[in-house]
Amino acid sequence: MSTERGRIQITGFNPERVEEREQLSDWVGDTKGESASRYQRAWSRFKRNRTAMLGLVIVSTMVILAILARPISVYGTTVQPISLAPYDPAARLSLDPEVQAGTYDSPSWDHPMGTDNEARDLFSRILYGGRYSISIGFVVVSLTLTVGIVVGSIAGYYGGWVDEIIMRLLDVIFAFPGLVLALVLVAMLGGNYWTMVLAFSLFGWAGYARLLRGEILSVKEEEYVMAAKAMGARDRRVIFRHVVPNAIPPVIVQATLALGTVVIGVAALGFLGLGLAPGTAEWGTMLDAMQATLIQGPGGTIPWWATLYPGAAIFLFVMSINMIGDGINDAFDAQADVKVGDQGGQ
Repeated sequence: MSTERGRIQITGFNPERVEEREQLSDWVGDTKGESASRYQRAWSRFKRNRTAMLGLVIVSTMVILAILARPISVYGTTVQPISLAPYDPAARLSLDPEVQAGTYDSPSWDHPMGTDNEARDLFSRILYGGRYSISIGFVVVSLTLTVGIVVGSIAGYYGGWVDEIIMRLLDVIFAFPGLVLALVLVAMLGGNYWTMVLAFSLFGWAGYARLLRGEILSVKEEEYVMAAKAMGARDRRVIFRHVVPNAIPPVIVQATLALGTVVIGVAALGFLGLGLAPGTAEWGTMLDAMQATLIQGPGGTIPWWATLYPGAAIFLFVMSINMIGDGINDAFDAQADVKVGDQGGQ
């Protein structure tokens, strides 16, 4: 420590090292490209991953198709007028009273995916059903990720009795399977959109909190964090400016994979008859309505299309999400960052 009057000099820190890690903690890197941030390098590696990019294209396409399936109105104002679905997903195509429930039409030019047991166009219902399955997944992941980041940051940064209380709470949550808890909540409160969101969000944040807490325990000991504290930065700034950005990559990977898990969970509850209301164009609920004829259909025929296409939609979305998650995991590979840093210093 310097003896110069009026000045305090902290020794033991490498200014160049602190500056380098400060660049890594920035959410936005240098626009001139002289020192790309960690996230820019990760995005560059992600774009080179063909499998991950294929998954991103598929997921983006499914999201766009769901949004454009039918017009969207907000308080009487149409905000999305496009309708890609050729038929109303809730309307029966045949009004003939002699056409009874349980009558299926196989795929044809007019109905590429056939019709279900209520004479409704499956193609239109699958396009529109993505709004339920996919949107619930995104809403749940957004809510749980936000809560998990806040709780995990507090537990990992402050430690002590705060960390102890939060960890014991997480132990209690992890003692129960998440899908069972969601099933109990939906059975108690009834199946609707926001009940499904609540069922998967109420305890879904626990995994993010524990994962982020473990990362923060190591990141908070880095010298750039200690330097920020020594300079008088507030805890909130240290946590969200320096600690969380460098600890969050594994949490981002977890959140991406959890999106597919939530979609499967929603479909599972729908298939068990505990999801959205019967007749709703949600993929799992569609499977539940058709399971009675899965083995033997009316007239001795098996309506394979009635279960194939909703199941394929779930499979395609979840598989693409897993491809994206693997790509993000590779993009944030710590060893790759080290190699880039070593090359930059040579």
